[in-house]
Amino acid sequence: MAGAFALPLQEYFASLDETSLPKILQVCSGVYFQGSVYELSGSEVCFSTGDLIKVIGLELHSVSCQDVLNNENFELPITHTGLFRVVPDEMPFSSVKEMMSLRPVSLDSCLPFTFTSRSKMTVGDLTLGAGRMLTVLSIEQQEGQEDQVRCHLKGSQETSAEVCIPMSFRGEFYECESEESFSLQEIMSSSTLRSRRFRFSNTAKCQRPLIFSPIYQIHAIMSMRKNALKFPSSLEIDVVDITNTSQDIEFVTPLSLTEVMSQPDEMFPTVVAILDPPVNHFMFKSTWTAKLNKETRLLLHKKTTKSFMLLSTPKSRKTQQYFLVCPQYKGRFRKRPREFNSAYELYVASTQTGSLNVSVTKNCEEDVAEGLPALSVGEKLEIVCCTRMELSSENSKEETQSVEALLCQRLQEQDDEDDSDSDEEGVEKDDKKDEVFLPLYMQGHFVEVLSDNKKYKLSDLGENCSLPLDMKVVSRDTELETDPLSGFSCLRLEAIISEPVIQASFLHKPEHCFDIPIQWLSMNVIFTKDSLPEGQPPKCYVEKVTEVNDYFFYEFRKQACSNEAPPPRPPKRSLPTEKSSKKASKSKKKTGKTNKTKHRKESAIPIEEMSNLTLTNKRRPPAPPPPEDITDEPPPIVPRKHPEDKVAASRAVQNTYVKVNQSEKTQDTDENSDHDYETLDENLVAMMKTAQESVVFY
Repeated sequence: MAGAFALPLQEYFASLDETSLPKILQVCSGVYFQGSVYELSGSEVCFSTGDLIKVIGLELHSVSCQDVLNNENFELPITHTGLFRVVPDEMPFSSVKEMMSLRPVSLDSCLPFTFTSRSKMTVGDLTLGAGRMLTVLSIEQQEGQEDQVRCHLKGSQETSAEVCIPMSFRGEFYECESEESFSLQEIMSSSTLRSRRFRFSNTAKCQRPLIFSPIYQIHAIMSMRKNALKFPSSLEIDVVDITNTSQDIEFVTPLSLTEVMSQPDEMFPTVVAILDPPVNHFMFKSTWTAKLNKETRLLLHKKTTKSFMLLSTPKSRKTQQYFLVCPQYKGRFRKRPREFNSAYELYVASTQTGSLNVSVTKNCEEDVAEGLPALSVGEKLEIVCCTRMELSSENSKEETQSVEALLCQRLQEQDDEDDSDSDEEGVEKDDKKDEVFLPLYMQGHFVEVLSDNKKYKLSDLGENCSLPLDMKVVSRDTELETDPLSGFSCLRLEAIISEPVIQASFLHKPEHCFDIPIQWLSMNVIFTKDSLPEGQPPKCYVEKVTEVNDYFFYEFRKQACSNEAPPPRPPKRSLPTEKSSKKASKSKKKTGKTNKTKHRKESAIPIEEMSNLTLTNKRRPPAPPPPEDITDEPPPIVPRKHPEDKVAASRAVQNTYVKVNQSEKTQDTDENSDHDYETLDENLVAMMKTAQESVVFY
């Protein structure tokens, strides 16, 4: 930065010629963070002191207008339709050539324009007084002579004349205001016009002089930034142009593996450095994924599209494992018979294979109503086709029901005695084959009968067999030091995957290669200038078996089955016996309800009968009429009867809860007493009286 000077960003781009791009700028002041007031949608507003920016393009966004007299600023869109006139400069020109060279646009498009001279002008035999207005019409160019300006001179009495003034003519010239108007697009497209002052052509608007400066949307790149940046030129930061002194600076752009895959084949082999390690490396349980760390160098050999076999271990194991196997795997396998738990599974398997023979592994009792045949363990069936069968009904009045079923043929093992029979008997047996119908809703246990005992390569099984396919491991791949598949007796071939991969190796071991599936491992790399290993390209040994986790398997299933329709549900059997039993139960419930209601009606007694019932089961006689001699006087008081007159002594029960003092109790009662209550003891009365007095004193 020695000898360079800093300029505000807006001022720097106001005088920049777009043809001089690209430019390298260095930020020397101003730090802005995300979320500041300068942030625009999709724009970059975070720059620190010392950042290097490579400007690769400019896009005119708007125009900043500064009022010279009031020092006020406002913005106008670039699509503004108003027109502007040039305000003449107060600074004089010393020669005609200087005046013509500072015209805003080319001479042909700006002519004519008018100027005056402060002093007398003598051109040949013609003398012009000071202040005379001259209009430039054209420029006369002749070979071997000096260029001249042909001007029009207007006299006082509407007379006119033309005069030619040489370019080298000196004096004090001033530009007159022209009637020519310009749009914002025209002003911004000329660097000379941008340096002039303007006013609105419409006199109704403000007539104060304005200075225009463009506001650009700057397109730039920075080192270690993936995408191009966009930021406005109105950011209040200072920059220094270091283009001439920084030609050797490289702006490195990080690339994803998908972008590396799009590079031409001539780019390979090449060396890259890892910027960000893959986040989802846990899906691959291999030694090379753990070494993909930051700043690790990788040697990329080539890009290609490769097929992989996705294998899984049986579900009966505690932890199910999954493997990605290359077609170059040289182990051997045998087909393993499949197991089926219903006739519907047999139907699905028969549609995928040409011929299917199964053996029954569990007895099945015959049920005529449901259409289930009698099957014994060990019977062999050949699946023929899917058809319909008629179910027999218990009642002849009911309609027969038609259901979908598998047509099968029983396969009988021939004995030695059968081999000696005549050909005619064999033909009769073929004509009378035992056919069996298995309804699709039938539940059963079957196992596939395989007569093929050949050893297959994994690639052959994937091409010629329907998937998924159960396999038995017969022999290992002898080229591998440790074959992870040899320890399993049974494996299932789930699917065949076609993936774009990049064949890579570590720089210190270029011969040990591995395939990076770019759709499953995402990381950013940069091309480096590291030299390739010397000598001939090494012979690469690609890793044939890579273990993956269950997350990879489930994600693959989501992608593979996202556009597929779900499999149809197996049919269900609605038996006529169940319907009849349901109807019978419903009718029983209805008859039971009617019997209950009848019983309730019979046992119910009307309210009228309840009102007529009495203890003697007779009607109550009517109440007697009131006596005629009723008066308003109260009835006479009847004297109380004494107890000894009515109650016998023998009927009185002794009160065992109260002890009566017989000595103090008098035998004779007061005849004048009008009550028969028990008399109080005098000692009790005295005690109660003293207690009340003591309470009062408290």
